[in-house]
Amino acid sequence: MKKKKLLAAAMAAMMLLCAAGCADNSGTAGQNGGNDAGSTETAAPDQADTDTTDVTFVLDWTPNTNHTGIYVAQELGYFADEGLNVTIVQPPDDGAEAMVASNQAQFGISFQDTMVDAIVGDNPMPIKAVAAVLQHNTSAIMSRQGDGIDRPAGMEGKKYSTWDLDIEKAILKNVVESDGGNFDNVTLIPSTVTDEVSALESKQTDCIWVFEGWAIQAAKVANFAYDSFLLKDINPVFDYYTPVIISNDTFLAEQPDAAKAFLAACKKGYEYAIDHPEEAADILCKAAPELDSSLVLESQNYMAGQYKAEVDRWGYIDPERWNAFYSWLNENSLAKAEIGEDAGFTDDYLPE
Repeated sequence: MKKKKLLAAAMAAMMLLCAAGCADNSGTAGQNGGNDAGSTETAAPDQADTDTTDVTFVLDWTPNTNHTGIYVAQELGYFADEGLNVTIVQPPDDGAEAMVASNQAQFGISFQDTMVDAIVGDNPMPIKAVAAVLQHNTSAIMSRQGDGIDRPAGMEGKKYSTWDLDIEKAILKNVVESDGGNFDNVTLIPSTVTDEVSALESKQTDCIWVFEGWAIQAAKVANFAYDSFLLKDINPVFDYYTPVIISNDTFLAEQPDAAKAFLAACKKGYEYAIDHPEEAADILCKAAPELDSSLVLESQNYMAGQYKAEVDRWGYIDPERWNAFYSWLNENSLAKAEIGEDAGFTDDYLPE
C-alpha cells in the first residue's frame, strides 16, 4: 500500500511546480498543498431539494488540469443539475483508493498502474475505474536538449530520478533495452523533484519521468530547451490508462443512478474543457488560485486534445488496452497476485 501511494503521489507531484498565483504571475506561491482528507477544495451550494445526493470526490494530489472537468462541472452547475451536491477534497496519506474503498468518498482519482496492489491479493479493495480522464498515457522521459536522451538508449550513463518502484523500473528497463541500451548502465538516483525544469537546468538530474500535459508544457512556458519521448511510442503496451476516475463497488451497486448522474456531469465538464480551454483554465484557476495561469492555459490547450482524443465517448476504457497492460504485469511477475481479465474497471456507468 505504501508503495502504491508513493508512486501515485510522486507521479502526481511531477505535475506540480512552484508557481505564481493566477492573479499575479510574478509571485512564488507553490502548489504543494496539504493532504488533509477533511479539507474541502470546493463544494456545491446547499440544495433545497431534499432528493439531492451528497457525493464526495477525492483528488490524487493538488488541483491540476487532470481535474479541470470536475471543477467545471462544479462551477457551471452540472452536478447540481443532476441532483448532486459534490464536495471535492484532497487525499489522505494512504491515498484516494483507501478513501474510496471505505466509502468516505464515492469517487476519486487513481491510475491503472498504481491500482494494481489495491485490486489484487488476499484483501482486494472494493474499487474499480469507471472512467478514463485521458484516452492515452502521456508519460514521457524529459531531459535537457542535446544530451542525447531523445530516445531510450540515450539514458545509458545518465542520471535518472527514480522512485525505486518495481513497475516503474521494469517499464524503463523494457523501453531502454528494446532500443538497444543496457538499463544496468543507467544511474538511478532518488527522486526529490517537484520542479522538473529547475532540476534539469541545475543538472540535479539528467532525465525525469513526467507527464506531457504538465511538465512539458511548463518547459514551453519557461522557454526551456528539452528533449522527450513518450513511453507508449516505444512499446504500445504502456499506453495504459492514467489517470482514471474510480468508485466504490457498493456505491455503484446500491446507487447506480447517482453514479451515472455523476459521470454524466463529468462528461459535460470535460467536454466543456475541450470546447472552451481558455474559459476552463480560468475556472480551474478560480478554484486553485495558487496555480500559474500561463502554465494552466498552456496545459489546458494541450489537454483539450487528450480528454477524448480519437474516441466519441468521454471516459471510455478500451478493454483490450486495459487488459494488455495487466497481462504484461502478470507475465513479468509485477503484481502480488494474478490479475484477472477485465479486473478493476467497468464502462457500464458512462453516459452514451
